[in-house]
Amino acid sequence: MARMSDRIRSIAPGGDDGWGIFHAARALEEAGVEIVNLTVGDHDIRTDPAILAAMDDAARGGATGYAALHGIPELRTAIAKRVQERTGVATSPANVLVTTGGQAALFYAVMGAAEPGERVLYPDPYYATYPGTVRAAGAVPLVVPTRAEAGFQPERSSLEAAGEAAAILINSPNNPTGAIYSRDTLDTLAEVARAGDMWVISDEVYDTQIWSGAHLTPRALPGMDARTLVVGSMSKSHAMTGSRIGWLVGPEDAIEALSAAAVHTTYGVAGFVQAAALFALGLGPDFETRVAAPFAARRDVCLAALERTSVRAVPSGGAMYLMLDIRASVLDAPAFAARLLDEKRIAAMPGDSFGRAAEGHLRIALTRPEAELTAAIAQIANLVEETRP
Repeated sequence: MARMSDRIRSIAPGGDDGWGIFHAARALEEAGVEIVNLTVGDHDIRTDPAILAAMDDAARGGATGYAALHGIPELRTAIAKRVQERTGVATSPANVLVTTGGQAALFYAVMGAAEPGERVLYPDPYYATYPGTVRAAGAVPLVVPTRAEAGFQPERSSLEAAGEAAAILINSPNNPTGAIYSRDTLDTLAEVARAGDMWVISDEVYDTQIWSGAHLTPRALPGMDARTLVVGSMSKSHAMTGSRIGWLVGPEDAIEALSAAAVHTTYGVAGFVQAAALFALGLGPDFETRVAAPFAARRDVCLAALERTSVRAVPSGGAMYLMLDIRASVLDAPAFAARLLDEKRIAAMPGDSFGRAAEGHLRIALTRPEAELTAAIAQIANLVEETRP
């Protein structure tokens, strides 16, 4: 076989970039083994039938050819309206690029913000695809450490110590920690970005999953709309993970330039999927609240279940996950997760998958019914007790 390029090999130089447990869990499921899979944020509640009907109607009505590459005008208008209503920032269709999910939007944002070889900062812990996405775009990933004692909020000293960079990539509400960045944190990020002439790439796919506090986009801060690129998605807000429909919001000139990336990678999003997204957005904010509600309830139930154990959760203000502190075990998190899957048939992501700041932790996705989640927590607590020094 001819040699694969260094570019491809560099995307995940450590092998699976922390996805080993996820792949092992999927392999067991495909082999017919029954497990409780808490690895990824994929809703156990399926896409609403009305949205699927709209998708079917659009496909049968002829929306099966190439669609507008920036996104169909009606959908760009609906996204702009949603963003403006939720954030208070003036947003027009020209500020919106429709993408094949939030992951594509993230990739385009990094491509547009950083030259090859330039650095992109992101706080640790981080979503597992961030370093690979930065490397795939030709940039250099650099983590900014955060502290559990500071609620995993990025601090000025760590941001300034990181040095020059082309962009800062943030995620609030945060996956995996559930942290919601405060106004003070975002003001600091904005000041550092302005001083260093950096872009801020803001991953806001969990903006409807707010359990305490409030979500604020850095795009709303003074002078930041011209240097902020916002990643959005229908995946979490409308339970449409498999439909692969998202967007990127930013300055009009930037969106026009970034559309070239969409042309030369995915060549747009299927028209019938865009039609379904347009219908889904038309269901309004009450629908989004209903989609998020089970995860708020499950979070509360899980926190109550944890009170009966020696395991504690990292304080979480949003998103559909809990980070559990398992440092009482003699096992490190990857070994603990492997044993949990092997012995208890429970799949959860080791904190190390998300960076060094999350070592000694386990992330569970709140994507199963409450009874299964509380049973899983009991099993996790039992394994901690079984593996104490």
